[in-house]
Amino acid sequence: MQIAAISDIHTNVYALEAVLADIKKRQVDVIVNLGDILYGPIAPLATYKLLMQHEIVTIRGNQDRQIYEATRQEIDANPTMQFIIEELGNEPLQWMRGLPASYQLTDNVFLCHGTPNNDLVYLLEDVDSGYAKVRTDREIVQLLEGQSSNIIICGHTHTPRAVSLSTGQLIINPGSVGLPVYTDDEPVPHSMETFRPHASYAVINDFEGAWAVEHIKVPYAFQEAAAAAKYRNREDWAHFLTTGRAL
Repeated sequence: MQIAAISDIHTNVYALEAVLADIKKRQVDVIVNLGDILYGPIAPLATYKLLMQHEIVTIRGNQDRQIYEATRQEIDANPTMQFIIEELGNEPLQWMRGLPASYQLTDNVFLCHGTPNNDLVYLLEDVDSGYAKVRTDREIVQLLEGQSSNIIICGHTHTPRAVSLSTGQLIINPGSVGLPVYTDDEPVPHSMETFRPHASYAVINDFEGAWAVEHIKVPYAFQEAAAAAKYRNREDWAHFLTTGRAL
């Protein structure tokens, strides 16, 4: 079985087009999408329409959930959220509402956004010090909360990574299709950086139970994505998209 894993598109239709074109060149059996799809200042509706043209197993991320759970007060206080809600309309919102939080793809492969039971928690990284470091084996196993699949594919941190555990499990984060760096204040102020503007995804191969992971960086028209973000007064996103570095 060969799986193409994408995650954290964040409305970047330019990056998504390039990644899907690259995937088309490969003999994959299934594409999986790990969420955080339609939050961002670039092209929410175009991203949704492009995804609807492809057969992709999709789960939701925390920021997908935050779109359809947003209160009137939260929308009014967030110009980016206003733009997203106004552009998307009802159909994409209903689609997001129907997405599962996690998904058992096969007996051996499990999909989640953050951890198996929490879309806000980083599974592989600890940022309590203000920067990202890989959690201990014990911490990761505890966060799995009994999820025993051999392969667990997660997103959320935008950081390409594959970590083997003492349990024999392999945890894979394909990185972000659409946003190579971001900053956040929760649980503490921190930045997640990749230092490149390329789109990221992963291909995972099962060679009779021996799993191989290829992390792929795809060049795309990131200046166009940055221009769209800048037009929506998101200079921070424009910087992230063109440099892969935090401000």
